[in-house]
Amino acid sequence: MSATLASQSGVYTSLAELVKLQYKAKGFSFLPKQPIHSMLAGRHASRLRGRGLNFEEIRRYLPGDDVRTIDWKVTARTRKPHTRVFTEERDRPTLIAIDQRLSMFFGSQVNMKSVTAAEAAALAVWRVFSGGDRVGAVVFNDTDIVEIRPHRSRQRVMRILQAIVEQNTALGTTSARREQPAMLNRMLERVLRLATHDHLVCLISDLAGADRETQSLMTSIAHHNDVLVAFVYDPLVERLPQLGSLVASDGDLQLEFDSSDRSLLSNSNCKSPSLATNDPNCGSRSSSGS
Repeated sequence: MSATLASQSGVYTSLAELVKLQYKAKGFSFLPKQPIHSMLAGRHASRLRGRGLNFEEIRRYLPGDDVRTIDWKVTARTRKPHTRVFTEERDRPTLIAIDQRLSMFFGSQVNMKSVTAAEAAALAVWRVFSGGDRVGAVVFNDTDIVEIRPHRSRQRVMRILQAIVEQNTALGTTSARREQPAMLNRMLERVLRLATHDHLVCLISDLAGADRETQSLMTSIAHHNDVLVAFVYDPLVERLPQLGSLVASDGDLQLEFDSSDRSLLSNSNCKSPSLATNDPNCGSRSSSGS
């Protein structure tokens, strides 16, 4: 299958397709419209920190200055009002984590989850770059984790996109690779080391393999950084079509089940692959064979 045909079918993406998305990376932002504590912030405070402020100097108070920035110690010492001047940080580094594991190589509508994640990541990368911020990535699959530290350059953007394409096109049911749910936590450990503080961390994943360690790692990352999670899922995972007896295969083993079995359809634990693996009741009425 050619790269162009694969991309059109939504099974795989290509570097050309991800580069084209730079022209669609508009109309959204990863920065708050107003600083969290601004008088113009409105009724709801943003959950994003923004770039932050750096202290620049102390100068005489001028009409129109924010009275909240008055330095009262200097004012008392000089007996003339003085104010602190702050400048916005030049940028805020963004680290995007993109899931390209075998659990993402599934899709019943439009795209494979892996392609949707790749496209979402490309949009985020181009938007951050166009805003003048540094952007980096952690691209991971079931065996490898590729770290790309944040930098403000088009070369870095292309490097991120290339890493995504390489892992995306390596996916397939015929490979000897097996699913490794624990790679989600191994990746988060890398992110925790890379995003020391004041980063924006974007995770794009189906969260297969998430457990209490995942929650602990995410909490640690969010302690000094902003964290956004784009949960990628397929409607077929949430609700199976009632088509009677079906057979599913991973290329090695087969699973036969009754898709019209209401107890199977209503089992909420079966909606998540990570939960279904640990639930003995999930699909208990199904039979398997090789």
